[in-house]
Amino acid sequence: MATVFDVKVPLLLVAHGSRSAAADEVVREIAAAARERLDGADVRVAYVDVRTPTVADAVAGLRADGLPGAVVLPAFLASGYHVRTDLPAQLAEVGADPSRFVVTPALGPDRLLAEAALVRLRDAGLHPGDAVVLAAAGSSDPAALAEVRAAGRMLGSLLGRRVRVGFAATAAPKIDALVDGLRRAGEDRIAVASWLLAPGVFHSRIEDSGADVVGAPLGAHEDVVGAVVARYRAGVEAGAAAA
Repeated sequence: MATVFDVKVPLLLVAHGSRSAAADEVVREIAAAARERLDGADVRVAYVDVRTPTVADAVAGLRADGLPGAVVLPAFLASGYHVRTDLPAQLAEVGADPSRFVVTPALGPDRLLAEAALVRLRDAGLHPGDAVVLAAAGSSDPAALAEVRAAGRMLGSLLGRRVRVGFAATAAPKIDALVDGLRRAGEDRIAVASWLLAPGVFHSRIEDSGADVVGAPLGAHEDVVGAVVARYRAGVEAGAAAA
């Protein structure tokens, strides 16, 4: 019997949502770049909070267009509450059949994303002897924090030296306290890589941390798009295998 995974299934890229138009633009740039890499595949955007279209809107839109399913990719850099609980609940609420709406792991952590963070940091002026910190938004979920620390180790592996991890909001150490502590410990220059997809209040806090160098958010860097494409293809394969 034919299934949705016998044809080119759509990709639903689900982000958190922000009041910032710039953040929305980044998500749509990533979606557009992924669409191009996937030879014009149907790539749509939805949000779990703050902004529309909601997940329910997106599912309704797919159904209205005669598309019975999608690969759902959480565009988050760690698997906190929104990935583990909120998104599955929103899909269940609208009756999204798990055999047709295959949810992939979150976008991060991923080595491709760590490579993108390093490019952004180098573009911002990283020096060879700088102390390096990876800064994320933070989470109350220990598993999500562990994933951010894993991303820090990925970045450290690329650099060949230790990378510390700090947070702009929930969790410790706070990025400004970490930068201050490194300064007091005698570090001459401190460089902070942003473990955020888009600009907004959290990245502003990172910029205000007192670091000498702050990398831009990951944005629609080609390695971010590469990670999206890889997640999508793995989701299609998982859906086909389960059908």
